[in-house]
Parts: sequence; structure tokens; C-alpha cells
Amino acid sequence: MKERSVIVIAGPAGSGKDTLAKALTAKYPRFTLMVTATTREKRPYEADAVNYYFFDKKRFFEEVASGNILEYYHRADTDTYYGTYKPDIDRRIASGKIVIAVVQIVGAKYLKEHYGATTFFIMPPDAATLERRIRTRAPMSDIEWKERLAFTEREVKDEAPWYDYRIRNDDNALDESVASVVEILRKEGYTLE
Repeated sequence: MKERSVIVIAGPAGSGKDTLAKALTAKYPRFTLMVTATTREKRPYEADAVNYYFFDKKRFFEEVASGNILEYYHRADTDTYYGTYKPDIDRRIASGKIVIAVVQIVGAKYLKEHYGATTFFIMPPDAATLERRIRTRAPMSDIEWKERLAFTEREVKDEAPWYDYRIRNDDNALDESVASVVEILRKEGYTLE
């Protein structure tokens, strides 16, 4: 049987998916975070192939055409593309790592079908906690918050049921969330050590 080597962690903004993914990589050296390709501008503190693979739109779509960007989505408000970069995943797997992909549902479906990924949807906390988490990161108007909450509710209703597992990453419970994911992965046949 082929060794399991990809997992997906997805969920709405403010659910704690990035925090959980980083905690898993900190605790288990075999885990590594997938690096996504994007067309957005690199920020001064970011490094290419570390934070993202930064491509202009022409190069991004050349990579799509060549089969190196497996799937992508377009963020309309910023006219930015983000995609799953196959050379990054394959290099990490070849080095013996288990790749954690923090992606949208399109990427999750692709990785499940083509890499046998086990998929996790991180359920959002209660509305008050979610609002605090999101507004702490990015101040927004009440109208923007209501739109974000409605989007989150749609994700939970329409997308969460598709994922293999749904877990919650509550405040002050990160260790428990990590333990839940690890227990599931062991049952699914992943070798973490």
C-alpha cells in the first residue's frame, strides 16, 4: 500500500485552520506546509518559494497550461489568482514529508482525488468568537461583517459535509485539536514519526 502523504485543512476565515496547520508542523517534523502559487505582489517581509510562489499573470497561466498549477481560484476583489503548485507538493512528498495543504474546496477535491488526501474542515467557533477573531485581524464595517458571516454560514452548510472530518479549533484548545487530527491520521494510516 502506498504511504499516505497529503492532508487538507480547510475552513472559513477565523476558524483556526492556519493556526492548527502550523501547530501540527511544529509538533511533528514530518509535516510540511504546501506553498501556494499566486499572482499577488510580494510583501517586503515575504520570500519566494517560502510564503508563496510569486508569478505574474502570464507566468501563472503558463504554469497552468503546463500542468504545474493543478487547480486555482480567482479572488475577484483583488483580481488575484491562487493555485496548487504541483512541483512544490511533489518535491515535499519525494523528500519523505507529509504535506499539509490549506486550500479552498476546489483544491481539497483535487488533492483527495489525485493524492488520496484526508480532508478536514475546521468548523467555526460561535459567532461572537468568530467575529472577535476576524475583526482583530482586519477591521471592518458591520455590513462587511454580516457579509462575511453569511459567507461562512454558506461554507458550513454547503461545503463542510463533503470533507472526511469536521473538527473545531476553539480558543485555548489548540492542543486538543492537534491531538484529534493526529488520532484520526494514525487511524487513516499516516506515519507521523
